[in-house]
Amino acid sequence: MANNIKQITKSDGSHLSIVGDTYRIVIPGKQTNGEFAIIDMLIPPGGGPGPHAHASFHESFYVVDGEVEFKTEQGKSIAQKGDTITIPKGGAIHSFKNVSNDLAHLLCTVVPAGLDDFFEEIGTPVQEGEFLPPPVMDENTVKKLISAAQKYGQEVYPPDYLDK
Repeated sequence: MANNIKQITKSDGSHLSIVGDTYRIVIPGKQTNGEFAIIDMLIPPGGGPGPHAHASFHESFYVVDGEVEFKTEQGKSIAQKGDTITIPKGGAIHSFKNVSNDLAHLLCTVVPAGLDDFFEEIGTPVQEGEFLPPPVMDENTVKKLISAAQKYGQEVYPPDYLDK
């Protein structure tokens, strides 16, 4: 079998609204035999996922533009343009939030893939550059999110879990 090099253009991939952020699955695990996935993340002011953990995959974020506040059980830090945050396998609890007034742009790589499948399941398809408001987190929505997260090896924690 030939190893074909592939170019992915800036608009290729599925665009999904996830908790008010817009993610583009640049390279899904389906194309890498599950070895890795790359997700392009646009995070509006105030956006970002709540505290969560995933023991079975390594996740790295490269800050393309803007800045985000990363929180872990060890504390918090501001990651700015050009910085990289890496979360090794093992289940460290973490979250991030755009605390600035400008759009933040992150490039996320997960090894192995799987997070992309989770996003495909919980996300709402959108057009490139389209943002939907965050969903109302009523009891039913939270139950569905927790169930989907568990299906993909993730644990979800209360929104204030990492506040100290």
